[in-house]
Parts: sequence; C-alpha cells; structure tokens
Amino acid sequence: MEFNTIYNGLISGKEKLALVGLGYVGMPIAVEFAKHINVIGFDINKKRVEEYRNGIDSTNEVGDAIKNTTVDFTADPARLKEAKFIIVAVPTPVNDDTTPDLRPVEGASRTVGQNITPGTIVVFESTVYPGVTEDICVPIIEKESGLKCGVDWKIGYSPERINPGDRVHTLTSIRKIVSGMDEESATEIKKVYDIVIKAGTVPVSTIKTAEAVKVVENSQRDINIAFVNEVAMICDRMGIDTDEVIYGMNSKWNALGFKPGLVGGHCIGVDPYYLTNAAEKLGYHSQIILNGRKVNDSMGAFVADAAIKQMIEAGLAPKKANVVILGITFKENCPDTRNSKVVDIIKRLKEYEINPIVSDSWADAEVAKHEYGVDLVPFEELPKADCLIVAVGHNQFRSMSTMQLKTLFKDVPDEEKVLIDVKSLYRLDELKASGMRFWRL
Repeated sequence: MEFNTIYNGLISGKEKLALVGLGYVGMPIAVEFAKHINVIGFDINKKRVEEYRNGIDSTNEVGDAIKNTTVDFTADPARLKEAKFIIVAVPTPVNDDTTPDLRPVEGASRTVGQNITPGTIVVFESTVYPGVTEDICVPIIEKESGLKCGVDWKIGYSPERINPGDRVHTLTSIRKIVSGMDEESATEIKKVYDIVIKAGTVPVSTIKTAEAVKVVENSQRDINIAFVNEVAMICDRMGIDTDEVIYGMNSKWNALGFKPGLVGGHCIGVDPYYLTNAAEKLGYHSQIILNGRKVNDSMGAFVADAAIKQMIEAGLAPKKANVVILGITFKENCPDTRNSKVVDIIKRLKEYEINPIVSDSWADAEVAKHEYGVDLVPFEELPKADCLIVAVGHNQFRSMSTMQLKTLFKDVPDEEKVLIDVKSLYRLDELKASGMRFWRL
C-alpha cells in the first residue's frame, strides 16, 4: 500500500485532512490547514462544534478567522473515514496523584480505530511520555480497526508547540518537530506539515525521540521558573525586592530572563509529571524535575500566606476582610483556565475561612464554576476591597495606575489597603509613593 501519495492528494484536493480535538491546539491547526487543503474538524463536544460553525471562537486563538474558515466542523466520528491524514490533538492532563491521565488520548485512539480506512497516516500531537504513541495508541487503533500498523496504516508524532494567547509565537512561526514510524511516513508527515509551518519542520529519527523532545523542553522551563520562584521566597525572607534582583541579574548577557510566578496551564505544569512518571517505571527517581514541580506547586499557598501576613500587619482581621482576586486564567490575555494555580491561592485562603471574591472578564464563568466551584463577579460589580490580589497580568489590570487601584479599596487610610502584586505589574517607585501596603512576588 502506498502512503507517499497522501501529500499530493491533499494538495490536489482529492484527499482530506482531519483534526481530532478542536481545543486550543487542534482548532488553530485545522483553521491554518484549511487555508490550503480540505479539512474536517472533529470534536466530541457538540456545543463547541456548533460555536465554531456559527463563527464563535471561545478559545480566542484565531479570532475572526473562524467566521471565514472552510473547516468542515463536525461531531460525527464517521466523517473521519473521509480523511487520509488524521491529526489527534486532545488534552493529556494528570490525575490528582500527578500520574498521567491517558483517558482522552485512549478515547481518541478508539474513535480513530473505529473510523480509519486503509492507506491513512495518523499523527498524534498530544503531549505524552516516550512510548505512549506506539505502545498504547497503536494497539488500540489496531484492535478497533482490525488493520495492521505499518501495513494498512502508519503512525507518526509531532508535538504541539502552540502558546495559548501568544500573538507573536503562533503555529506557523514556531519550528515543528516531526517524526514517523519509518522513512516513508516521516517524509510524508514532514511534507504535509510544511504546507503550513513557515518556520520549517525539524525531523527527528524516532517517534519516542519526538515525544521526549516535548516533555523535556517544558520540564526545562519548569525547572528554570522553579529556580526564580525559590529565589523569590529567599528574597522575601531577606526583605529584598525580587523583581529588582532579577532585573539586575538580567543585565548580564547570559541571564535566561525567567521571572517568578504561578506555573499552571496545560503544558509546563503537567508535562514534567509525564517525564518523571515514565522514568519511575524504569527505576529512576527524579532528583531535580520533581523538586522543581514541588516548588512551583507550592507558590499559590506562598502568595496566600503572604497576603494573610500583610493583612495582619495592616491591622486587619483576615477572616472579616474583603479579599478580591483579579484574574483566574493560567496566563495573561487568554481565556484558558486549565490547571490554573490561582485556584491554589483561593484554596489556601479558604483554609483560613477567607472566601475571596474573584473577577476575570477573560475567563468563562461556567467553566470556572464547573471546574473550580468559583463564582466569577463582573469587574464593575466588585465590592470594595481590604486586600487586592492581582494574580494575572491581563492588559486590563496591567494598565491600571496606582490611583485607579486605590479606587478598588474601601475608604480607609492608604496604609490599611493591602495590594498583592503577584506578577510585579506595577513599578516599585510608584507603589512606594502610593502609601499602600504592598507585596510583590
């Protein structure tokens, strides 16, 4: 069976490409490919599919482009039978015990297996530990389809590198790792992705290598952020402003430019666990990666404890205080709330019987309520605060002056207004001049 004709079939319009999973990763890929070839976009979430059909992009990743795209959005898995190139881009979260939750990728494999036709190449983009694609996904597809991998269909892996909310590092401008089970599939997969990846593709020799690239690159970032988070905790005890220290450090040519913060989201806060879990199965216990995760997972509680300490020093009774949190998404200017570490701040405050009021115009109120039990309050309806925690650097919050921040507080002396600047959004000299009691991570 020939697989080296798929690219030509796609370019000529004779064949179709299908996306399985239309979230923050899959939908932008589908929309980009649809500018050049015929694309079917499949998702099990019927509400999401209807929104896309009606030109509504709840992820805010492609904006108005959703209204004009030619992607054939569907919730019918049987439509996958029309495609000769299938990309799987479903989430890969972790369980409560930090072990990989492979249910979404296993479910997608079953769906693909039930609808794959001979002569198809399947490429997984979901972040997994080395071995998952070939050892877990392939057997499921073979079982469901009755087709033999390497004979009737072929497999590849190309890890997603999309950065939600980033308008600079977009899908087409980020170099993309590609791999296939053999030379024929690897060549064809590279040719297909080269249709849309302007920055170019980076072939690697094996699928396991490609899987490792993804979890290693995000583990590296996690460790670097853990280092500056630890620095922040040390500086806090020393009474030194962390942001000023890091600004000074970054004046050296080989500084890496990392800043402390809450590490959530679907990649950096998750992928290291995929790597260390795989290592554990081989008898190796992580010395650095897990400790980095431990530091980063503790930052929400650290911020909450700092807020409580500042309230007490300001003469406030924390249990009776109005604590307002601005932002719940995992990063700025993005509606994605997956694995948000702002929730850790909320949980810690609730341990002290403090129920904060949370506002975030970027976040979906239904998702926040369903996933975290948090009732979002519109910014205009916020009660006056005793303590204000600016947790996410949305432009709306970043652009506020200290005078505007003061209007969010109760009418009390400035020294009784407690401002917690998690992202160091505001200038140190202006904070000092404001007279407010402030703390920065």
